[in-house]
Amino acid sequence: MTLKCDVQYRKGDTWSKLTKVGVTGVRKPVVVKREGISSALNGALNCSIDIFVDLPAEQKGSHLSRNVEVLSDIVEESIRAPVTGLENMACDMCRKLLVHHEYARTANVSIEAEYFRESRTPLGRETLEIYKLLAGGTAVRGERIRKTIGAEVIGMTACPCAQQTVSEMTGCGGTAVMSHNQRNVCTALFTTDEGTDVEADEIIDIIQGAFSSPTFELLKRDDEGQVVINAHANPKFVEDVVRSVLESIVEKYEKLPDNVEITVKSESEESIHKHDAFAERTRRWVNSEKNIKERSLGDLLKFFLQHGYVGDVNAFRAFHIVKTACPIHYETRAEEICVRAELLS
Repeated sequence: MTLKCDVQYRKGDTWSKLTKVGVTGVRKPVVVKREGISSALNGALNCSIDIFVDLPAEQKGSHLSRNVEVLSDIVEESIRAPVTGLENMACDMCRKLLVHHEYARTANVSIEAEYFRESRTPLGRETLEIYKLLAGGTAVRGERIRKTIGAEVIGMTACPCAQQTVSEMTGCGGTAVMSHNQRNVCTALFTTDEGTDVEADEIIDIIQGAFSSPTFELLKRDDEGQVVINAHANPKFVEDVVRSVLESIVEKYEKLPDNVEITVKSESEESIHKHDAFAERTRRWVNSEKNIKERSLGDLLKFFLQHGYVGDVNAFRAFHIVKTACPIHYETRAEEICVRAELLS
């Protein structure tokens, strides 16, 4: 039977445009496979997917079944032909959403997935750890689609302030001085054009290296003790975690294009407070090596200031570029560069 009624196409009761209308929390298995990446642990990722389009003011409703139809078709296709990445699948969904919703100007897809990786405890025991992959796509009709890939990782931090206070109060020194600890949840996201790829495993490694210590699902007593020792030998504020991730990103990714946007956020679940601590930085990447290699140091410093290399990821990048691309400047005038680094950071 063909139904003629389509309430969604009726005139809206008010003249308000809606920026997102869709469905959330759709659970689907997604098969991901690409050259160089294979894991029996993640043959099918357990995903939760949110999928939206905008709605013009003159239209009463959006056709939500079309969202689920697009999602189901692409997910089912992944079983026959695995997708190369969750972020790439999100872009395909955005493309098809704008075809199915002819009245929409924008489409947005967000994906969360459970992800398992083999790991080792500090004393070498094999373990299996869980992480959260974050992916997405955003499309504006007539413009390039943007994709997002990232990860959420859980680790621990030891408070450097409390550690110093305890050291002064007790007269004890060394790296094993007690402090209060936090479970830290850190997220790093890369938003890029479709042609740029960032590997999720690399993001996880960068985040884990920023904690006072990684955490583990199963620890025997000797490993448990070593995790505590390692954490207290490497105390970190929530701010330190974000800055450490940014520094590692700068060192790892020298060739990212200028239009990549990076977001890093860290939240410490406090043990001795009833509140939590939070830090975040979002910044558009600036890859300026081609503009820097031939400049004098004076020109470099002016360039840093003109292009906003102040207190963010680009400050880290600027001085990393000087060190790698202009070793003569770095070696002969290191003191001046260090002074400038302090002023900018």
